[in-house]
Amino acid sequence: MSDVVPLTGEPLALDLVNTLTAAGDLLATPDDLREWQRLQSERLPETDEIGAEALAAVRAVRNHTARALECVRNGDRPDAADLDALHQAQRAAPAITELTWNGTNVVAARRRNGPSDSRLAAQLAEAAAELLADPAVSRIRQCEADDCVMLFLPAHPRRRWCSAARCGNRVRVARHYQRRKSG
Repeated sequence: MSDVVPLTGEPLALDLVNTLTAAGDLLATPDDLREWQRLQSERLPETDEIGAEALAAVRAVRNHTARALECVRNGDRPDAADLDALHQAQRAAPAITELTWNGTNVVAARRRNGPSDSRLAAQLAEAAAELLADPAVSRIRQCEADDCVMLFLPAHPRRRWCSAARCGNRVRVARHYQRRKSG
C-alpha cells in the first residue's frame, strides 16, 4: 500500500471508493487489498485467499460504486450497467443465514457461498447497494481541500474535510501561512 493511509470509518462502500485517491490507487496489488481488509476487520471477515481475481472483482465493484454514487449524489439516474454489475457481484457469492446450535441456543450468522475470490466483492457490492438506497446518500460530500477527492458522510453539517487530521490541518496551516505572508 502506498504511503497514503486509507480513510476509514465512513460507510464501507465510501471507504472502498476512497481507496482511489488523488495520490493513486491504494488497491494496486493483492497485498494492498489484504492490508485494506485488515483495516476494515471489524466490518469485513477475513477471506481465505486474496489473489488477482479477487482484486479485480473488488476494483470492479469500486468503479461501479463510484460511478453510481456520483449520479445518485447529484440526483441523477445511475447507469443501469453499473447497477447490474453490482447485482452480478452479489449473485457471484450469495449470502445465507447459517444456523448452528451452540449447546444452548440456535445461533444465526451471515455467510457467503460461492468462490472465495468473489466473496469479498459480493459483500462490498452489498454495502454499495445499501448506501445507494439510503436517503443519506444525498448528504455525501467531497472534501473541500483543493487536492483531495475523498468522500464522506458528515455527522455534523459544518464538516468540510474528509479528516481534520488529514486535510483540515493542512488547509488551516496554509491559511495561516497566507495570512502571515500577506500581513
